[in-house]
Amino acid sequence: MEREILDTKRKALKINLNPKIYGTFAEIGAGQEVARNFFTAGAASGTVAKTMSAYDMTFSDAIYGVEESGRYVSDSRLLKMLSHEFGLLTERLHSEKYDNRTFFAFANTVTTLNYNKSNDPHGWIGLCFQTEPDGEPNEIFFHVRLLDTDAALQQNVLGIIGVNLVYAAFYYHQDHKAMIESLADNLTVGSVEIDLISVNGPAFKGADNILLNLYLIVKDFSDAAIFDSTGRPRLPKDLLYKKDIMILRTKYAQKSNPNFSMLNKAVDQFVRTENVQEENLSVLIEVLMSNLLSANEAVSDEIDLTAVARRAEEMCKTGNKVIVSNFARHNKLAKYLDRCRPKSVGISTNINNLKFVFNSTNFGENYSSQLLSYVSDMFNKNVKLFAYPFLDKKTNEVITSANMPVTPDAKPLFDFLIVNGYITDIKDYSEDDVKTV
Repeated sequence: MEREILDTKRKALKINLNPKIYGTFAEIGAGQEVARNFFTAGAASGTVAKTMSAYDMTFSDAIYGVEESGRYVSDSRLLKMLSHEFGLLTERLHSEKYDNRTFFAFANTVTTLNYNKSNDPHGWIGLCFQTEPDGEPNEIFFHVRLLDTDAALQQNVLGIIGVNLVYAAFYYHQDHKAMIESLADNLTVGSVEIDLISVNGPAFKGADNILLNLYLIVKDFSDAAIFDSTGRPRLPKDLLYKKDIMILRTKYAQKSNPNFSMLNKAVDQFVRTENVQEENLSVLIEVLMSNLLSANEAVSDEIDLTAVARRAEEMCKTGNKVIVSNFARHNKLAKYLDRCRPKSVGISTNINNLKFVFNSTNFGENYSSQLLSYVSDMFNKNVKLFAYPFLDKKTNEVITSANMPVTPDAKPLFDFLIVNGYITDIKDYSEDDVKTV
């Protein structure tokens, strides 16, 4: 049965008229847009226990504690806000009047577009809530990037997505896909990106945070998801800002583990050639959701997300950070990483993928323009490709950049990239390494 999509006002009103739902709104950085939607919908006294907005950092620190990082738009600040506000509800509202209430605490900490339009508008939004009176609290929070070019429009987006979150938590928490889909209800395409989500608590028993973040990619809320070695979803900038990044690209349906011997050689070569300090090195394994690195198709809704999630989990267990994406082309990955402002990037990949790119017969018209666009996106910042060889089983020949077939129209550009070190072969590999690629 198709899900009915209510407009924002009807969602807020339905919550306001539900006698069991009662809680607090704490919003920092973009006005009190979420609370405003509940007030304008009518009957807000049935839902709103308190609203507040501690804009001043001194007030904010006095209420929620000092942030050691000095960052107020962070998951740490959001979680402190949720914990504090939910604790006040359960501490203060315990008379007979509240016996049948399920409490919630909504919070957001956001930076919208500044006057000079020079910042990166983003924020954290979350909800701590009960599904039954006196029940254990549950938690859902996510990170957004605000893409509109006007601060007022961004504030409006926050108001809508906040109502969507409260509604989703109480009415869709048992259907995780519907819960995530509904976060974008009534929002204009391209106005917001949700690039991380996390849930926990008894209402989400059996929920897989890796799987939920992959669903964000499938629904075009985000381009990729990053997980630390414990499998916890992380914000890309938190892990990769000003780091020297080495990424190994893999396909999700590979039956065997990546060739870590070859990866280690690539890492060693990257460290030497880029003068990387060990403490600044960040190694990631990429799990590509499309099963063909050379494809350029969108992720299908029919893709086995559970299999992708299991693959990501397996790679996390190797002690590595993991990025899951649908960046079939290397240049899309490079552009995504550039948002994290890394110091340098090395991408380790099978040279067979370069063989595809530098063969004009694999493309239609305007191949030259497509190739120039690829190279510009790929190498306009400090990015280098480390290509590992493969064994051509038909000829029993090891293919490297020296003997890789390249069509004449692509040869001059390919040679330029080789000569200037943008593409380099992984050296000092063994015969066994090549056989297992």
